[in-house]
Amino acid sequence: MPQVVDLFCGVGGLTRGLLNAGLNVIAGFDIDPTCQYTYEHNNNVDYINENVRNLTGADIEELYDEGELKILVGCAPCQPFSQMRFKLGEANAKDEKYNLLLEYGRLINEVHPAIVSMENVPQIQDTNIFAEFLNILQENGYQFDYHVIYCPDYGIPQTRRRFVLVGSLLGPIEIIGPTHNRNDIHVKDFIQNLPPIGAGEVDPNDALHRAAALSERNLDRIRHSKPGGTWRDWPEELRCECHKKTTGQTYSSVYGRMTWEQIGPTITTQFYNYGTGRYGHPVQDRALSLREGALLQTFPDWYDFIDPERNFVFNDIARHIGNAVPVRLGEVIGETILTHLEEHGIEV
Repeated sequence: MPQVVDLFCGVGGLTRGLLNAGLNVIAGFDIDPTCQYTYEHNNNVDYINENVRNLTGADIEELYDEGELKILVGCAPCQPFSQMRFKLGEANAKDEKYNLLLEYGRLINEVHPAIVSMENVPQIQDTNIFAEFLNILQENGYQFDYHVIYCPDYGIPQTRRRFVLVGSLLGPIEIIGPTHNRNDIHVKDFIQNLPPIGAGEVDPNDALHRAAALSERNLDRIRHSKPGGTWRDWPEELRCECHKKTTGQTYSSVYGRMTWEQIGPTITTQFYNYGTGRYGHPVQDRALSLREGALLQTFPDWYDFIDPERNFVFNDIARHIGNAVPVRLGEVIGETILTHLEEHGIEV
C-alpha cells in the first residue's frame, strides 16, 4: 500500500484530508511541539518534532516499509510569500522560512518518492525559490501539474486562493477539476447550527466554541455592523481615526460581518479578532469562535485542538487553525493522487 510522509504537518489539516481520501499517512514532521497532541490524537499518526533542515533522506526513507510506493508531501510555511509581504517588497531571504521549500526539494532529491505534492500562496510562483524547486523536480524526472485553485470550487467556504502542485515519476499527473458549484457554498452550511454564545463566552458543551472578548467600543461597533457591510455603516463617532484618512478608505473589510448566504473570508491566524477582517459573526455580536474558524477550515466538528497536558492558550490554537491546510483541500490532493495511482493500476 502506498505510504505518505507529511512535512510541515502542523495540526494535521493536510494529513486529515489525505486520510479522508483513503491514503495511508505514516508520519508527520513539524518543528512546533504545541501541535503534537492535536496531530496525533485526531489522526492516529506519529508526529515527529524535528526541524526539516536537520532531516536527511535516510531519516525519511527508514519510515517507509520496504517495497511500498513512497509519497512525500510538504506545505512549507507561506508567510514569506504572502500578498502583504509582496506589497511591502519583503518576500526575500531575510525571512528564515524563505528557503524551506528548497529543503523540501533537497529531501525529494534524496528520497526520490514516486509522488510529491506542495501547497502554498499563489505569489510563490513569482519567486526564484519556486523556479529552483521546479528545476529540482525536472532534474529528478518528475512530471507535474500546478495551478491556483479557488477554494469554493472544491467545497471550501472561504474566498481563499491556493497554489497546488502535484508531481509524479510514474507519468503525467493532473489536479482534479472542480468538485462543487461555488455558488452553492455558504457560511451558514458550516457554522449556523452551533449554539449561540456571546463575546468572551464559552459553550459549556464544547470548549473550542469560545469567542474572544470585545471592548465596549467594539461591541457598539459590531452592533451597528450589517452582514456584508462595512465600517461605513457605523455612526461617525464610532469610526476609527485611520478610516477618516484617505489611506484608510480602502480597508473596507476590517470590522466587517460575514453573511450567511455568501462565502466567508480567508481564515488567517487572526480570525478570532473582529478588527482584522470580515470576521464578525453574521448575527451574533462577536467575532468567530475557535470552533467556527476550524469548521470554516473544513476540520470535522470532532477535531480536538485542546491538549489536556498544556495550559489553554487562545492565540496558539487560533494560530494552529489559521496556519492549517484546509482539510477539504487535503482531500482534493488525496483524490488527485488516488486517481493517478488508479490510472497506473496501483491499488490502495
